[in-house]
This record gives sequence, structure tokens and C-alpha cells, in this order.
Amino acid sequence: MAETGLANEADVGDLREAMHGRLLAPGEPGYDEARRVWNATADRRPALIASCADVTDVQTALGFAVARGLPVAVRGGGHSVAGFSTCDDGMVIDLGGMRAVSVDPERRVARAGGGATGADVDRATQEHGLATTLGVVSTTGIAGLTLGGGIGWLMRKHGLACDNLLAVELVTADGRVLRASADEHPDLFWALKGGGGNFGVATSFEYRLHPVGPTVYGGGVMFDRGRRRAVLEAYRELTREAPDDLTTYTAMTDGPDGTPVAAVAACYAGDPAEGARLLDPLKAAVGEPLLDGLGPLTYLQQQSRMDEAYPRGAYHYWRSCFLDDLTDAVIDVLVDRASDVSAPPALELIVEHLGGAITAGDGAFAHRGASHDVLIAANWTDPADEAHCVAWARDTAAALAPHSRGGYVNYEPDAGGAHVPAAFGDRLARLAAVKAAYDPHNVFSLNQNVAPAT
Repeated sequence: MAETGLANEADVGDLREAMHGRLLAPGEPGYDEARRVWNATADRRPALIASCADVTDVQTALGFAVARGLPVAVRGGGHSVAGFSTCDDGMVIDLGGMRAVSVDPERRVARAGGGATGADVDRATQEHGLATTLGVVSTTGIAGLTLGGGIGWLMRKHGLACDNLLAVELVTADGRVLRASADEHPDLFWALKGGGGNFGVATSFEYRLHPVGPTVYGGGVMFDRGRRRAVLEAYRELTREAPDDLTTYTAMTDGPDGTPVAAVAACYAGDPAEGARLLDPLKAAVGEPLLDGLGPLTYLQQQSRMDEAYPRGAYHYWRSCFLDDLTDAVIDVLVDRASDVSAPPALELIVEHLGGAITAGDGAFAHRGASHDVLIAANWTDPADEAHCVAWARDTAAALAPHSRGGYVNYEPDAGGAHVPAAFGDRLARLAAVKAAYDPHNVFSLNQNVAPAT
């Protein structure tokens, strides 16, 4: 058996025997594949990877790591842009084997394991004509997505993913299994709705479901890059009047052939004819599109249509900023910074329309009053492009900083806590108090970390 360097072989052997799932150490078959995560910039070598089969495995692996002072990384879908799903010389608690989803169509409730992806939940719920807000890339794990807030196509009509939580099963740093809900550990439940992975290992989630589909009006429309200002201005007018049933994004990105374009993507969770009526004025205002892919499609198609654009194994560095308004000054910055958008590498500026039901939610998500969020996404496949891509994203974030009210927890990179105050805003003190109650020794520090109150 391979030596971990952080625990003796006998102890590791005992852990292996105690687990129902699989334990991997460096040098063992399957380790190199198991250590890889979605973002290739997070190329790390854990001392141990515990592929957990059940909650007992999570308790066992976590207890082993805590007793030996090992860093702990929790992996749901492994999609963390910041690389929080892995670590060097520590323990990765991998929930990928805990993906089961059950649906109670009468109560409109879904229960999903902490390793489930959006696709797992969508497939199970759509069998009953139901859905809840999840992300826009269906391979994303539900755990990190939900704990950080959960931006997705249904958010303006039904709130963020965290707003649809009914309960979370959590293994805390001291090994307890808690159920957090409005009636059980309500302080913890509040914190889990936007406070990230600061409080424990979330082993299952219960979501409120809503009638959705099977058909929605969605997809996207692309225009020549020279019309990006016109697209942004038309998009602003659309979002100022949009009903809550309509969620839209606009993007300065690249088209299917790699040509830079200005695009608008949408999901209208109602009558497709009404969706077309709402989007047609934007197309009329901008002019003839290069590609018009707006139309009726199944909700499952809508949820997975971006998957190919974000494959596992590429490199990513993202930044973000929430906006109070999509002002002329912001549009000036976006147009200017979009002049560098080209492929490869894939540099993208994506504006997401918020508001609607998001404003009525509770929990630790701090930016409910924002009108939009800007995702500054640098994506590349050639390691030689890293310096250029990271510099572009940072410079773009700096240009937008005067207009920003903070960044989105799930998009921001790890920077030694630099993004934490703005990400959590006026929720930070309350989050620190909850952290002190449930993780006073900061075992769960690989996240946008909230230090325990003292």
C-alpha cells in the first residue's frame, strides 16, 4: 500500500476496512483519475480520497482527517471553479457515490444525495412534470451550487436553488449528523442558504418542486460582435420590463465556429407563444441575427444545452460582480472589455438578470437587491494561455469594481479571503456566529471561508 506521508499504513488500512466505499492513496490504481476535477487549474495531490458510499463513510473519513489534522476538501460534483473540491496532502471526501434522487410528486418534494448533479435531479423530477432551480450546466453538482446560492433558469420565477431548500442533512466537524430546516437548527439552515461549504458535509438535500415543462421557450440568439452595444442596450430594456417567468442572460462570447458574437439566452417558464412575444422586440431592435436558436424545447434540453461549452478538464479562472443597475457606464466597460473576447482562448462576459422571486428569499445569500450579475469567465485549454487569461479577467473585474456591490460566492476564486467581505456583505457577522457554533476550529476552510466568531 502506498505511503501517504501524513498517516501510517496501519491507520490507513483500518480506515479502508471501515469504509463501505473506496479509499485511494497516491500510487494506487485509479488515484490519478479520481484526483482530477472539472477545473484543470486545480491540479492537486490529496493524501487520501475517500469515495463515500453513505453517511457513515462520511463520518468515518471526516473523523480520521480531523483526528490527524489533515486538510479536508469536500467534493460533490467537483465543479468548483476555485478548486475547493480538492487539496494537496489532505483528505478529499468524495460524495460522487451518493447521487440517488427520490421524488414525492404529491408533496412536490425531491430528496437528492450530496453527490448528485443537476442532470440527476432534473431527470428524476421531470418524470413528474416538476423541477426546481438548479444551474445552467447540468453536470454541475447540486451541493456547491445550492450552498452558494444557486443561479439558474428558474430563479426569477421560483427563487434561487437555496430558496427552494426544505432541509439539508449535514455531517458536522465533530461527526454529528444533523437535519437543518426551518424547524430544526434554524440558525444553521439560514447559513446553509448561501453561506457556502463552511459548516459541514452536506450529504443530502430536500427541495421544493414546481410544475415546469416538459416544454419551455428557450435557447439563444447570436448577433455580429459589432452589435454588442445594441444587444446590451436592448437587453437592458428587456430586463427592465420582463415578467418573473422570464430569465435571460446576455453574453459577449464566441459562436459555434469560434467567431466572437453578442448573444442572448433565455428561458420562459410559461406558454412558449408568450415567450416568443417577449423576445421578438429585442431581435427587432438589434437587427438580423447570425443564428436564431430561440424556440420551444424541452426543459431537459434547456438545462443541458451549455454542457458542451464547459467540459471537464479545461482551465478556468472566473470573477464576478453584482450590479444595482445595467447603466450606460457599465455597458461602456462591457463593450470595451469585450474587444478582447476571442477563441481560443474563450474569454466571456455573461450578464445574468436577477430580481423577481430572488428578492423575496431569506438566508445568507447577500445580494438579493442586485439587478444583474456579471460573470467574467476566462476559459482555456492551452496552459500557455494562463497568464493572459487571468490578467484579462482581473483587469475586467477591476474596471467593473466601481459599479459592483460584491461577487458571487460560486464564481469567485480563492484569494486568501479577499472576496469574503463583499461576497457575504451584512450577513458576515451572523455567519461567523453560526460558524463558531458548528465548526469552531474551522475544519471546513476550503471555501470562501468565514472565520469563526471569537
